[in-house]
Amino acid sequence: MTDSQTNWTAAGHGVHDSFDLNPETSVLAAAVNLPGGFGLIAQDPEFGPAIATGLARVEKLLRDAIANSDPLIDATSRHLVEAGGKRIRPLLVILTSLLGEGVTEDVIKAAAIVELTHLATLYHDDVMDSAPLRRGAPTAHEVWGNSVAILTGDLIFARASVIGAELGPEAVSMQARTFERLCLGQLHESVGPREDDDPIEHHLNVISDKTASLLATSGAFGALFGGVAQYVEVLRSYGEKVGVAFQVADDVIDVTGAQVRSGKTPGTDLREGVPTLPILLMRDAAAAGDTAAAKVLELVDGDLTEDDALARAVAAVASNPATNQAWDVARHWADAAIEALAPLPEGTVKESLAAFADAVVTREL
Repeated sequence: MTDSQTNWTAAGHGVHDSFDLNPETSVLAAAVNLPGGFGLIAQDPEFGPAIATGLARVEKLLRDAIANSDPLIDATSRHLVEAGGKRIRPLLVILTSLLGEGVTEDVIKAAAIVELTHLATLYHDDVMDSAPLRRGAPTAHEVWGNSVAILTGDLIFARASVIGAELGPEAVSMQARTFERLCLGQLHESVGPREDDDPIEHHLNVISDKTASLLATSGAFGALFGGVAQYVEVLRSYGEKVGVAFQVADDVIDVTGAQVRSGKTPGTDLREGVPTLPILLMRDAAAAGDTAAAKVLELVDGDLTEDDALARAVAAVASNPATNQAWDVARHWADAAIEALAPLPEGTVKESLAAFADAVVTREL
């Protein structure tokens, strides 16, 4: 092979160490960016610095894992990592590890795995949804085309799998089963409910697979690699339930027009015809003879290309009782997540997990 054929390196090499891992200087930046509900643990003199440095180490590993000396591959792989994000999944891994041994090297790797897996799915989702923007930046397929975006997602998932192999067969199995659920959720959403399926149950099952499965694995990873295997199933259950609550709340946010820190633009799902829980509940009501729901659905099913038409539809849906019913569903799942924490020892970690579940449905995110 010539020199020109050997000057590329595989992903995961050659990253400059530019992250501040000093607890005293990194804790403030990390605390500022923590999602709602985590103020208590950010202020904890022991756990606050552990989370701050842990998140900084995860951030370094994410960039290390996707780096490539091929300029195109490097740019496409970094695209979403550098766009930012809440990093809720790695945060959950780190937080739950504090029930045991704390933030070890294996915990950092597990946290990177769940975030890389999440990022990989976003590349694919954006292609399938023809989404123009992600986290305020043009999506990868808008910049480089569908094929490059899909292959970049595949590459990032491959990097997550390589790190998983370093953690052993149990991590590989858990990640593989999670990715299977992510794919099944996307397939079931794309195909839609069968004729004899309950559309609402189908929708909640899709949410469980597409969103909740990775949060469930995040909780389980934290317990497993934090050395408290007795809490793996407890935290898996918590992550599953809080994940459903999180996505149902997102469903509602889209149609309420509420000004929240999530940054979600009201009406996006309505305009794209995405089935969300408030609309599914409204269709049930209309089928049962609710004329008010039927009138709202006429707006929803109409042409929403113009902003004025979309605004009218958003206002009508937000004022319909189905929207409050959907909030109640989100609250139910958040309460169930909090109840799942009962076996955990009392303390700052348990309180923070409960506060996060509450923040999901009060939307302090």
